Amino acid sequence: MSKMIDGPFIAPKSGKAQNLVVFLHGYGSNGDDLISIGHEWAPYLADTAFVSPNAPEVCEIWAQGYQWFSIRAIDPDAFEREKQAEKAMPALNAFLDAQLAKWDVPESRMILVGFSQGAMMAMYVAPRRAQPCAGVIGYSGMLIEAEALKQPEMVKIPVLAIHGDRDEVVPPASLDAIERGFSDAGYDVETVLRPGLGHGIDGFGLTRGLEFIKEGFEKSANSGAPLAHVKH
Repeated sequence: MSKMIDGPFIAPKSGKAQNLVVFLHGYGSNGDDLISIGHEWAPYLADTAFVSPNAPEVCEIWAQGYQWFSIRAIDPDAFEREKQAEKAMPALNAFLDAQLAKWDVPESRMILVGFSQGAMMAMYVAPRRAQPCAGVIGYSGMLIEAEALKQPEMVKIPVLAIHGDRDEVVPPASLDAIERGFSDAGYDVETVLRPGLGHGIDGFGLTRGLEFIKEGFEKSANSGAPLAHVKH
């Protein structure tokens, strides 16, 4: 049985959720970190519930934080990274299923928003779900097992990836790998390299992320069609 995970949430301002945004925090952090973004976005998304679970493992180097998988999995050994992400996937899938049921929201109206290790998990798990969600936003992330995205059982989702060109934790070159990996597999992917930004999220990233979410939920409500590709 997968370990049950949970974390802070923001109920929709309207009282009834039509959409769901799930935040996946980075290594050594917790659900309280990214839920702060939900408080910034909530006034613009009245029908949206925001949830931000703690990862399933206590961080190996910081007992007050959590991790989706060991930091050693960020080494260049792609197989190890895949194995670690796959190990964490059941707990995240169980959480997503429970939240969709709790808020009575269809998968097509859910968006995953991840930072760093959380972005890696979002981009790994969403294509492997049984049904496509409305999109994935990955801040300062890395794509795990790009070739697997070409397999027919993978579901297509729109992807927005934003990375700082001064990122000292996850190499900025990871953004090119994200674009190539998703594009080569036929996904709609938008990538943005932010000048002067380190390992973090800037004002542009928050603004574009909110726009992407609005576009995704509007498309889902109207037709379920994928997002249009936007260039910067």
